[in-house]
Amino acid sequence: MAPVQTSSGPRSGPPLGLRERKKIQTRRAIRRAAYRLFEEYGYDATPVDRIAEAADVSPSTVFRYFPAKEDLVLRREHDPLPATAVLARPAGESPMEAVRQGVVEAVRQALESDPAELKQSARIIHDVPALRGRAAEAGTETCRLLAAALAERTGRPPGGLETRVAAAAVLAVINEVLMYWVDQGQPEDLLVPALDHALRTLADGITL
Repeated sequence: MAPVQTSSGPRSGPPLGLRERKKIQTRRAIRRAAYRLFEEYGYDATPVDRIAEAADVSPSTVFRYFPAKEDLVLRREHDPLPATAVLARPAGESPMEAVRQGVVEAVRQALESDPAELKQSARIIHDVPALRGRAAEAGTETCRLLAAALAERTGRPPGGLETRVAAAAVLAVINEVLMYWVDQGQPEDLLVPALDHALRTLADGITL
């Protein structure tokens, strides 16, 4: 899983309309076709036109939902957004405890919602060096939002060095735990405890 791009948890509000449901179905069909081909032929050897054919859509439709091939792996609808998770925690929690509780719960929900897809995306990022680099680039905005959330909880100035360093450290921990999870064979009962332990270890060295 890359530094995350979208909101976490179930969608709230009124029921989705037919058009929106069809968009979600098309997006899922494209990604599932892509992952199936990546598993069979490898990421680099799978062109977008082959993904489009397997999903029974046009290449232009693929690019409408996923502007770049990397987005098929790096942009997942239900990935946890750390900033959102942190801001949702009770005001009485310390900043790093809010990070730990919020991120762990969000990852738990992501794992429960679609474990197969989460495993596949983590494996692909682990195995494709170019994707690991792109994941780091994609994490810039996520890091900024998390730093802003920490600044809001602590009353520190937005963009301050301390909150930026803390946010970068948290995202590095999340990504490293995901890569460790892949190395260990991705047992479903390992990811959440490993992430919780790693974030506790990080919190022991950071005071905000």
